[in-house]
Amino acid sequence: MKTKEDFENVSYQSHENWFDKQYPDFEKKQAAIQRWINSKSEKTINYLIHEKLFELSKPIIQEGDRWLTVGDGYGFDANFLKDNQLKVTATDIGDAFLELSKENGLIDDFSIENVERLTFKDNSFDYAFCKEAYHHFPRAYLGVYEMLRVVKQGIIIIEPQDPLTKMPIMLAIKNILDRFAPTLLQKYWKNRYSFEEVGNYVFKLSDREMEKLAMGMNLPAIAFKGINNLKWSSAIGNEKISENVPIFKKIKRKLLITDLMTKFGIIPHQVLSAIIFKKMPSNEIISKLKKDGYLFIEFPRNPYL
Repeated sequence: MKTKEDFENVSYQSHENWFDKQYPDFEKKQAAIQRWINSKSEKTINYLIHEKLFELSKPIIQEGDRWLTVGDGYGFDANFLKDNQLKVTATDIGDAFLELSKENGLIDDFSIENVERLTFKDNSFDYAFCKEAYHHFPRAYLGVYEMLRVVKQGIIIIEPQDPLTKMPIMLAIKNILDRFAPTLLQKYWKNRYSFEEVGNYVFKLSDREMEKLAMGMNLPAIAFKGINNLKWSSAIGNEKISENVPIFKKIKRKLLITDLMTKFGIIPHQVLSAIIFKKMPSNEIISKLKKDGYLFIEFPRNPYL
């Protein structure tokens, strides 16, 4: 059985080396960068899927602010924010792509960082942006605390949503089965305990968990928004966004059906965006959040502090 120290070191090393295993030489790395550039300019389905997630940050973007991206292996998150007139530092635990992304003009600044122990000083950035990276963190809450430490305004985390807290019937069944046969549900709910190749447990985002974390730190507010997204596969990712493309029309129809099921409470949103505020946002930002469909929650203050 691995010790605590073994787990951390093995996990960090595995994450750091993952991109180099997938892209073992310069040509393959450069090809991946070029695919992104082409996907962005040609407006492919692959880019649209990412763009729908990027745009969850739009209500809090203010020109000239300084942002940090976390777990931004390719630098593509920072590239989107840079295009929105922000000063961005891209970070990842490995150095496989970020220098190459800078050479290709996608990003201006980067740093190789372990999110559990960021090297930046307190309040170095306005916001931290963490898209589809939280579930990779070996100790996810440590990463959240560190991101909050280095920002002045807040952090935004975008991840697949934990469906259990949004499906009371499923939760009731789980509670009943866990009392009598704790392992029975795992036979049917295959990804109840999911692990990735690199060794980490796969965290899914829960609004209640983020709310408790923020309240425990005596923070002022939080905002949530759920969305469904287009289904991605390598076979269709490079297709251009056009109503004349049959596969695009097909996946849009599937998204419409999913949105309707969510609207009527049959299933929860696939993706959750959580913005944890370190200081109370301006009325202008609150208004933009609500207009964009965010649920904005101002917390009661701790009366004993």
